[in-house]
Amino acid sequence: MSDTTNGSDSKKSGLNQDDLDALVASSDTGGRNPTGPAGMLILAVALAWSLFQLWISSPIPFMVGFGVFNDTEARSFHLAFALFLAFAAYPSQRTPVQLVLGLGVPILLTFLFWTASGPNVPGWWIPLVGLAVVAAILAGSPRDHVAPWEWALGIVGAATSLYIFFAYEGIANRVGAPITQDLVVGVAGLLILLEATRRALGPALMIVATVFLAYTFLGPYMPGIISHSSKSLSVVMNHQWITTQGVFGIALGVSTSFVFLFVLFGSLLDKAGAGNYFIQVAFSLMGHMRGGPAKAAVVSSAMTGLISGSSIANVVTTGTFTIPLMKKVGFNAEKAGAVEVASSVNGQIMPPVMGAAAFLMVEYVGIPYFDVVKHAFLPAVISYIALVYIVHLEAMKAGMEGLPRPVEPKPWVAWLLSLAFTIACICALSFAVYYGMGWIRPTFGAASPWIVFAMLILAYLALLWIASKEEVPQLAADEPVTELPKPGPTVRSGLHFILPVVVLVWALMIDRLSPGLSAFWAASFMIFILVTQRPILAVMRGQGRLGAAVRHGFVDLLEGLVAGARNMIGIGIATATAGIIVGAVSQTGVGSALADVVEVLSGGNILAILFLTAILSLILGMGLPTTANYIVVSALLAPVIVTLGQQNGLIVPLIAVHLFVFYFGIMADVTPPVGLASFAAAAVSGGDPIRTGAVAFFYSLRTAALPFLFIFNTDLLLINVDWIHGIFVFITSTIAMLLFAAATQGWFLTRNRIYEGAALLLIAFTLFRPGFWMDMVAPPFDTVPPAQIQEAAMELAPGDDLRLSIDGVNGIGEPISFVALLPVGEGETGEDRLFNSGLELIENGDEVVIDNVTFGSPAAEAGFDWDQTITQVEVPANPPSKYWMFIPAVLLLALVVFLQRARGGAVRPRQAAV
Repeated sequence: MSDTTNGSDSKKSGLNQDDLDALVASSDTGGRNPTGPAGMLILAVALAWSLFQLWISSPIPFMVGFGVFNDTEARSFHLAFALFLAFAAYPSQRTPVQLVLGLGVPILLTFLFWTASGPNVPGWWIPLVGLAVVAAILAGSPRDHVAPWEWALGIVGAATSLYIFFAYEGIANRVGAPITQDLVVGVAGLLILLEATRRALGPALMIVATVFLAYTFLGPYMPGIISHSSKSLSVVMNHQWITTQGVFGIALGVSTSFVFLFVLFGSLLDKAGAGNYFIQVAFSLMGHMRGGPAKAAVVSSAMTGLISGSSIANVVTTGTFTIPLMKKVGFNAEKAGAVEVASSVNGQIMPPVMGAAAFLMVEYVGIPYFDVVKHAFLPAVISYIALVYIVHLEAMKAGMEGLPRPVEPKPWVAWLLSLAFTIACICALSFAVYYGMGWIRPTFGAASPWIVFAMLILAYLALLWIASKEEVPQLAADEPVTELPKPGPTVRSGLHFILPVVVLVWALMIDRLSPGLSAFWAASFMIFILVTQRPILAVMRGQGRLGAAVRHGFVDLLEGLVAGARNMIGIGIATATAGIIVGAVSQTGVGSALADVVEVLSGGNILAILFLTAILSLILGMGLPTTANYIVVSALLAPVIVTLGQQNGLIVPLIAVHLFVFYFGIMADVTPPVGLASFAAAAVSGGDPIRTGAVAFFYSLRTAALPFLFIFNTDLLLINVDWIHGIFVFITSTIAMLLFAAATQGWFLTRNRIYEGAALLLIAFTLFRPGFWMDMVAPPFDTVPPAQIQEAAMELAPGDDLRLSIDGVNGIGEPISFVALLPVGEGETGEDRLFNSGLELIENGDEVVIDNVTFGSPAAEAGFDWDQTITQVEVPANPPSKYWMFIPAVLLLALVVFLQRARGGAVRPRQAAV
């Protein structure tokens, strides 16, 4: 395909920049931007929201003793802002389906609320509230201005949320006994929240939340396995709206405390020019390679993903540059869009900012954010490396070339020396900073933060001075790129953008501050950069016009604060509505019923359970945002996977299960027929969105494979792994993922034969999970009779695990069998060691029964309980290292290489367009 054809195609079929901005707005920030006083009011409320979130996240309220909000009060303000802006910024869709849902849901819920009100609660007001909401929806929703009834919905919605703040003392004094006023607020709040969900997020989440809410009331009429007792209106409203079990629960709390500041940080960084800088750097470093623009798309999306939690915004931000260039070097519209989708969606799994779901994991799993990032890091990096390799294979298959280099490269020796020197300088700087900080704190005490701030300012000024010497042409989305920017000047032109990211990572990883406080300090430094970078650069370059530069800096700051708030509307609404689902699960006990259903469907097989979970995540994710999808699936199925895994003898760490759900939640942004990121990419490329989604899903198979692998091999999540072992796991896993990519793409050194593809898959599996084969050769555990458990405890070192198979009953008296690990305690005898682990036993012949479990002991935490019977004891054996299995894998790989090299000369890459 010629360059001319590509260019004309993109102009004919792709959308222009205004259309793309509207596409992102309709999804992320709201598609309505009225002018005049209404527009100014929306702007002012969005600005107030950002300033409020900065205030409650900062230490200032505690220093001045004013404006301190507890978690529940802060959540009520957060949702109030989100509800008001949802009705102001998002016009309602008027398609027949949307209209039926918009009217049907409030009518159905009004009927359920009214019938559940009971004889003790006057219910005459319930139809009035429902009719008011229905009338406002019927009245219409203009796109160019906010109608009076929409203002009314926004104001009443905000008032129902703020009721939690203003009536806080009264609610606290009548816990579990809501009055009629509470019920009116709860009914109005739920109906308005669901309508806001339909506007901001589409019908899917509204439907799912409505189903769960209806299920709460209709429990007695459900099939036996999922039936439950009837719930009155008072009980449901108290649970869903008045307490923190429903709408104002953990999910909304995470959105309030953590997510907003990270989204705001990303918006400010992007407004400062970091997004364009990352794209320029990626192009300058990789654009000359084979299929270079596609590789640059992957790298720039990874860097943009560091600061953006939205896959759709990521697609449009980087795709406007990368997709036309990919088409220019030979990718067709669908493949160009698919590469962008696959790389942009993966931005959500890239630490340190992994989208809202990562912060929810902190609360749900109960581990620090540092640990979430540590566990997620390796799979994310491996996935991106594999995507670059997939792009390389596509370029090889089509015989593509890159764009012309701006400068001739250095000789290899000089390049290696330069690289070594750069790495040495970075290492020296890192050691100096790390140990310098360790010296500053004890020396300067309370003044040390000011010393650190002064050092940051000096580094900022030095990097700005370096940037002021560089003139880098800006990439324009609507102009063809004829030559790549030079790498050196491009990298140097924006190094100061790295400083806020360094502040964020330092606060999270080194100081171990809370995610909210870490994001506050990073956002504060970003605000300082936004206001000062233009005037300082103007002075350093001698350009004059200092007043205009200062004014421009403040305009950038205001726009960044407003954009951050508007980006949060959908997330705030999604987390609140997902709270309805979580509240219904906790109130009805459907989670345990679902466990029974899943166990029946899967036959108790852990692999089948994982497939069911993956399919459910993909189905729900077709219409739910990633965050809401993660909340729903993790609430329903994460405990099921852990429990059934135990019953199958597989001890699955909770973080592995939550990451599994998270990965398949983001895969839903790719999957046809409703992959929103694929539609966004197709809008840029002019390709078919369904075909784009299908190709992107094929490219994303590596992301789909990783969760299954780290469930069975937790080394990939760096669980109980030291540094040397971690580096080894990274290298072998990366090689395995590259071979998996080569097998699924049908090309390694040349086109694969069927048996070669099968061999590559077998090699990849062996490198990922060598223990699977070694366990068949030499079992990892020796089995001993239960009566010899004390002798087995004496053979192990304190802290080692005994693997015990248990028979007993669950909380409702049903028989269960499971496997658990018991850490062996200190002691002179086996009985002492078991006692110090929290376990007291009774022996009846060959039967060993648990007589007592010490509260809070390792045994209690592992799930042991009195009257359970130990049916089998397993102690760690000394099998050969599982890594011996790498030898046959490497030999098989050598055979594949030999076969492909032997015929490589006869097979030439196809030169036609892909």
